Amino acid sequence: MFQRPIVLVTGASRNIGIGSSIAKEMAQSGWDVALTYWQPYDVSMPWGSDPKEIQSLSNEIDRCGMRSIALEVDLSLVDSAVQIFDSIERDLGTVTALVMAHCHSVDSDILSTSVESFDLHFAVNARATWLLVREFGKRFQGEFGTGRIIAITSDHTAGNLPYGASKGAMDRIVLASAQEFRALGITANVINPGATDTGWMSAALKTDVQAITLLNRVGMPQDCANLVKFLCSKEGGWINGQLLYSNGGLQ
Repeated sequence: MFQRPIVLVTGASRNIGIGSSIAKEMAQSGWDVALTYWQPYDVSMPWGSDPKEIQSLSNEIDRCGMRSIALEVDLSLVDSAVQIFDSIERDLGTVTALVMAHCHSVDSDILSTSVESFDLHFAVNARATWLLVREFGKRFQGEFGTGRIIAITSDHTAGNLPYGASKGAMDRIVLASAQEFRALGITANVINPGATDTGWMSAALKTDVQAITLLNRVGMPQDCANLVKFLCSKEGGWINGQLLYSNGGLQ
């Protein structure tokens, strides 16, 4: 029986976010889509959480004629990766592409970061990435050259120590998988989209970012989604083991 390729997109709880944009772009490109989200994190952030957004995203995927599944999962828990892949395989099939757009980000600097905050950032941003990548590699059944691993990163560290440090660890994990999964033909890349307007930028910050970007605008979630779609395509299969800056020329 023919099975459409299946993409797992983590961190897709907000319509304005990068994860949601990726999910919609992949559905429009003919992929079935599995989503993970964690509303308690959004509730704790300035932008808040709207429970209707994840259903709206699922409906949009369905309107593309693609199948979808949405899983609310706390990625700080060690057994989350196994539960996610079990659910996807039961309801959709075997995952072809793993796209990790989730994150935990609470600003603090070197002096003010607590051990608890440091550990939580690493649990979500680094350890969960490793566990998801490991589970994907163990279960991958696609043809050589079709598997994809992509993570969304950031180089913001000063004033945001645990986030930036854990993202750095995440980068190394994903890039290592390009080497370690060589026999499976799985490509693995990291995207740094730069400052992207997902609802957290003030008007003043947007003006500042625009002024230091060669293309004279801020990044949008769709910009990142466009690159993810290409990397997941057959045409993007030659790009492997790279940390790609896709930021409009941010200086």
